[in-house]
Amino acid sequence: MAIRPIVRFPDPRLRQKAEPVDDIDEDARALARDLTETMHAAPGIGITAPHIGILRRLVVIQLESDREPHIYFNPDVVWSSSDIIRHVEGSISMPGVTDELERHARVRVRYRDLDGAEHEEEAEGLMAVCLQHEIDQLDGIFWIDRLSKLKRDRLIKRFEKLQRIRD
Repeated sequence: MAIRPIVRFPDPRLRQKAEPVDDIDEDARALARDLTETMHAAPGIGITAPHIGILRRLVVIQLESDREPHIYFNPDVVWSSSDIIRHVEGSISMPGVTDELERHARVRVRYRDLDGAEHEEEAEGLMAVCLQHEIDQLDGIFWIDRLSKLKRDRLIKRFEKLQRIRD
């Protein structure tokens, strides 16, 4: 296992659509382990392969209450509730800034596991938010794209200022 470098905003790979993982073989499982270790080191609660520059449909999520990470190959939202919740979001590719977004309160996701078996899972609350956030990333939608132009521009300026301070 290895901690991989995280792609930082505004890298164009963060807005590219990821390709499906065709074979869930040892290489794919090793990538999932690396993603998990990278997410823990960031630290974060969710990560995708595009976050480390690999344009493949792989998501790892581990909430504070989870004993083990959830690993999703080729996840897609197949249903979402009509009720909406607001949640503060951010990204390991844009550390130090967050903003509130609206998401569906519940979703059902179809995906493949580490053995290649297909599953459907329903999630609500924070897990539903994380799944939508990370699947957006796989679809080339960076989280700030869901903000109004005004909020997005302010957030980018705040992030750029933080980057200048860190450099």
